[in-house]
Amino acid sequence: MLASIVKPGTFRHIMCRNNIYPRSNVTRFSVPDDLVFWNVPYESYCPTCYTAPHINGQTWADEPLPFGIKWNQNDGLVNRVSFHGEYKIKNGLPQNPIGRTGLCGRGLLGRWGPNHAADPIVTRWKRDENGEVLSHENSGKNILQMVAIQRSDNKMWAIPGGMVDPGENVSVTLKREFTEEALNFDDKGNMVEQFFKQSGEHVYSGYVDDFRNTDNSWMETTALNFHDDDGSKVGQLQLQAGDDATNVRWTDINGDLKLHANHADIVREVIIKRNAHW
Repeated sequence: MLASIVKPGTFRHIMCRNNIYPRSNVTRFSVPDDLVFWNVPYESYCPTCYTAPHINGQTWADEPLPFGIKWNQNDGLVNRVSFHGEYKIKNGLPQNPIGRTGLCGRGLLGRWGPNHAADPIVTRWKRDENGEVLSHENSGKNILQMVAIQRSDNKMWAIPGGMVDPGENVSVTLKREFTEEALNFDDKGNMVEQFFKQSGEHVYSGYVDDFRNTDNSWMETTALNFHDDDGSKVGQLQLQAGDDATNVRWTDINGDLKLHANHADIVREVIIKRNAHW
């Protein structure tokens, strides 16, 4: 199945513009809406270059200077391919395919260029005490629920995803991150293992408007929907926050749902697929 990809220009940076970079006192250079795209001249653009001190020297991070990196291809086990096609290299550094963010360097991200994540959107139908599926009184459509975690870094609710390790299959990342973030236990009965072996439905592959993005490092994700239609599998599990989450819950999905980055836009694609209430 071909990836659903957000093309440059579909949205302009919101989370990663015109603010103080997280976990620092570094202010992003001002980038008005009409000067986001690289093909629009911005002669006074002079962003600060910042990489968080603790990033350098980490086994999961690139070297401080990107010498010898193979751009736009698999570089050993590291996937440096963007879902948006070939990104440009300027002055030896990769250029964010969506546009200016007001900051250069890697910020809090480990990789120059795309940093690949995987997001499992685990859903079930909302039911009453008798097990009957509930529909919304206005739309008449069934109400869908998803597992959402509260991130420890910005306290926002999000899909329980995480980074794809070098050489790792995305399907492995999806199951691992869901178990670590939302269950926090070993799957001794292999129920979760079996649930994630079912073919999750592809929802989205592309750029994430993440608050950590910079001009040279950015987040991209692959999102799949794993739906427990009768609520007898993952829908029955006791959720428990783990790893980088401070809380976890089954959350009703609707148009008022506020999520980290552009996760709400991604989740809306699931609503469309399931013809559920929004």
